[in-house]
Formats: sequence, structure tokens, C-alpha cells
Amino acid sequence: MPRTRRHERSRHGLLPAALALLLIAAAVAFGTWLQFGERQALDTVHTAGSPVPDRVDVDASIQRVDAAGRELVLRVLVTPRGELAEAGGISPAEDLTVQTSATTRGDLSFKAHSRIATTDLLVTLTGGSITDYPFDSYDAAIEFTAVQGGEKVPVRARLTNSDVLFAADVTAAEERGAAFFDVGLGRSNSVLIFAVFMMVAMWALALSVLTGAWFLVTRRKGLTWPALGWMAATLFAMAAFRNTAPGAPPIGCLLDYIAFLWAETLVAYCLVTVVVTGFAAERRSPDTPQG
Repeated sequence: MPRTRRHERSRHGLLPAALALLLIAAAVAFGTWLQFGERQALDTVHTAGSPVPDRVDVDASIQRVDAAGRELVLRVLVTPRGELAEAGGISPAEDLTVQTSATTRGDLSFKAHSRIATTDLLVTLTGGSITDYPFDSYDAAIEFTAVQGGEKVPVRARLTNSDVLFAADVTAAEERGAAFFDVGLGRSNSVLIFAVFMMVAMWALALSVLTGAWFLVTRRKGLTWPALGWMAATLFAMAAFRNTAPGAPPIGCLLDYIAFLWAETLVAYCLVTVVVTGFAAERRSPDTPQG
């Protein structure tokens, strides 16, 4: 009989372990699926323009989105093809100018027979506000047209996104040899998940401190120094934790008004309340040593 009971306890003890392993496996699988989806999105190439042999290829990549500065950095490589390139090379046969949209700061000019290198362009973002972090979103209009030897020539453009903090929703179009991209930018899934986790964690820590403070105050525990140290550490640790938010959002964003400011206020209030009530309890205690 005792052996049977031990066997049953052992079997019941395996169930929580098996459940924990199952949850861990599910979390790992879900995380892998999310990472694979983001990797595929970063590898996606959006193409617009004319595929004729004599054309100008433009390879553009979004390197970094600066939401606070309301601009993105676009790395561009221009390559003439066919009769537009000099024989046996990729330099332009004649002076080449790649014109961009009004929201892009500056056009690209290349002298005939000169080497073409990659160039970084700044593109102005429209719509949205960083104060909506982590749910902020922006728009950008990117356009490429080319003129060589005083005549307009066809353009074929490819656009990719290399900023892991943002997901890009791109609509590509071609009109009269020009390439157009309407780009919608929003925080990536990993940023959204981590930001939501931060908000939940901040509230959880604040409520934990509130529970501990309620226990100390109602039981008249006095100045319990380990508990006070934990509360003070939580107060400062939460501020450091908030500064790890991806993208370095400024103070005053939605993240702060949903969780951080209130959690910090609650922890500070609990800390001060415990100190005041603890000090009063210590003064009333008959065991307090006299000086």
C-alpha cells in the first residue's frame, strides 16, 4: 500500500513537469514562427518599373527609421544597363541624373564614365507621432525617375527593408518609366510584444509592491528594512527597465501613460507610506531602545 501511494505521488508529480515542458515547447515554437515571419518580411523585395534591357536599375534599402526625427535613411545603388552603360562596365555612358520624390532630400547625379557608389538619402515621414509608441505608424512616398543625355530613360527599382524595429507595408507601381513606392511603416511584432510585456511587467511590479505595503501597514510591522530596500530598488529598476524600450521612445509616449508613470507613482507612494507608518509603529513600540 505505501508503495502504491508513492507511485501515485510520483505520477502526479510528473504531470506539472510535463505541462511545464509542453508550455516551454509551445513558447519556443511560437517564438520561432514569429522570428521566421519577420525574417521573411525583411527578405521581401518589392519591384516596380520597366524590365526593358536599356534601363537604369535602382536598388534601395531602408536602413534606419528615425521616428523622433520623422525621417528614414534610404541606401541607394544606381546601375545603368544595356546601351545606357559604357561598354564592358556599369558606369553611365552619358551624364545620368536620378530624380526622387519631393519628400526625398536631393537627387542623384553621376558623371559619364565615372564609378557609381552607394548613396544614403533622407526621406521625410508623414503621418503618425512617436507619442503613440508602441502603436505609432508612418507613411513615406519614394519615387525614382532617370534622365540621361537630356532624355528620360526607363527605371526599374527594387525596395527592401533592413530596419528590424519596423515592419514595412509597400505598394509598388510604375508609370511612364518611373517607379513609385508607397510605404507604410509600423513597429515590428517583436517590438510590439516586448513593449506590451514591459507594460504588463510594470503593473505587476507595482501591484506586488502595493500588496507588500498593505501587509506591512495593516500588520504594523514597523521599519522592515529588507522590504524597504526591495521597494526602493523596484522604484529605480523600473526607470532603468523603461529606458530599454526598443527605439528609445521619449518620455510622454503612450507606454508611459498606460503603465510607467502610474506604476512609478504607485511604488513611490507605497514606499513613503510604509516608511511613515513604520516610523510611527516603531515610536509606539515599548521594545524600542532608549537613547
